[in-house]
Amino acid sequence: MTLLNNPRTRRRRFGVGAAALGLIAALFSAAPAGATPDPGDSPAAPKSVSKSDAADAKAAIKSGKIPAPDEIVHSDNIKHLANIPKDALPGTNSDLAFQGKYAFAGNYDGFRIFDISNPKKPRTVSQVLCPGSQNDISVSGNLLFLSTDSSRSDNSCSSTSQPATEKSSWEGMKVFDISDKANPRYVSAVETACGSHTHTLVPEKRNVYVYVSSYSPSATFPDCQPPHDGISVIKVPRKAPQKAAVVDFPVLFPGEGPDGGGNPGGPTNPGVSKTTGCHDITVLPSKDLAAGACMGDGILFSVKDPENPKVIDRVQDNKNFAFWHSATFNQKADKVVFTDELGGGGAATCDEATGPERGANGIYDVTGKGDKRKLVFKSYYKIPRHQAATENCVAHNGSLIPVKGKDLMVQAWYQGGVSVWDFTNSSKPKEIGYFERGPLSADTIQTGGSWSAYYYNGYVYSNDIAKGFDVLKIDDKRTDPAERVRVRELNVQTQPDYFD
Repeated sequence: MTLLNNPRTRRRRFGVGAAALGLIAALFSAAPAGATPDPGDSPAAPKSVSKSDAADAKAAIKSGKIPAPDEIVHSDNIKHLANIPKDALPGTNSDLAFQGKYAFAGNYDGFRIFDISNPKKPRTVSQVLCPGSQNDISVSGNLLFLSTDSSRSDNSCSSTSQPATEKSSWEGMKVFDISDKANPRYVSAVETACGSHTHTLVPEKRNVYVYVSSYSPSATFPDCQPPHDGISVIKVPRKAPQKAAVVDFPVLFPGEGPDGGGNPGGPTNPGVSKTTGCHDITVLPSKDLAAGACMGDGILFSVKDPENPKVIDRVQDNKNFAFWHSATFNQKADKVVFTDELGGGGAATCDEATGPERGANGIYDVTGKGDKRKLVFKSYYKIPRHQAATENCVAHNGSLIPVKGKDLMVQAWYQGGVSVWDFTNSSKPKEIGYFERGPLSADTIQTGGSWSAYYYNGYVYSNDIAKGFDVLKIDDKRTDPAERVRVRELNVQTQPDYFD
């Protein structure tokens, strides 16, 4: 691991003891000039579009229907307060987490810590080079958690890309000590089956449980064998994070045969992803509930026993959902918003041809009580603004805006920007504000836009894949009550009880 621009600076296990301490010391003594991001974790190359699509995009820009490249547009109730461009970490910006006056921003090349005590002027506190897509990020107390979902030569921050077919390759979770925000310290790593695409914290007083979501096994991958029909559960002792270890692999989709019991995908369900694990899980600890977005399935499960989650209900949408991506509860836990990442986040799906129901959110009511609760579909929500054929756009990461008695959410849509919307009436959701930039290009699809857009203590923070860290302010009577709500820490996939 190398600290950059610091104002002050699938098999090899992370050893504990003298060997581990020696590795940590070596990492911190590495010269920053010698650290270069790994091209194996770079974003996909620009994709060409047809001449007619490029012409349509340019015509839409000229007519004003689509903003010009890099032009910022927004609704009257949203202000753009700040942007901090990418600096020493040129890779894809990913997820966000928050604690006190700090924001933690993942990047395929590592992570960055911002001081947001003045949201109009965020300040970089430290940048850590530690390549390994997608570097999904969470924090709890003095610990920071980082997902590695690309096959690496080892578990260090100086590893390089290596084929998953090699037994020595490593993927999984990394744990850092962030008691000194200017000098994060890498303390442990845990290998998990099929890596860690995302993760979710279930924090307790003495331990932090980490639910690791990963998918896409192959018989050719020694450490990622089918059927991969569950999640890895890691137990991290707060006082001894170096002892972090996998304690279970609960099967969420039991079934006979090599493929388990999840959605079979095509050709049985054309256009639907085969379920071979989960993409993302959101827990609501105050209600002992979790919702899982698991490729071809959406699930509701109990986390009363965090080491042994129990599935309560399971739903599919084989008509309109291609890839169940993420989930958000409303505060009362009587609704769940699931997102569909049609096209994997790299396609232009916010257009008239795709329509309002694909690449959208699916809103479900939660009915019944206890283990008899059911997910009942109510409606879809998709941003009402069509995007150019050169803009990757689809439903992505968002969070609640805490207003008592209302169900409001802010959400990232890649190059569709940031949408603020109301789903209090789960059958009639509506947008109430937005922010977006024009396409990165009018000729090719270049991966960009807002990866995550979250509400935290009065402001909206967005991590733009290409453009960096944005701060937005909503000025609207419908969202104003949220400004009085404060939390000490926010990992969106571990939803707080704002009004407890």
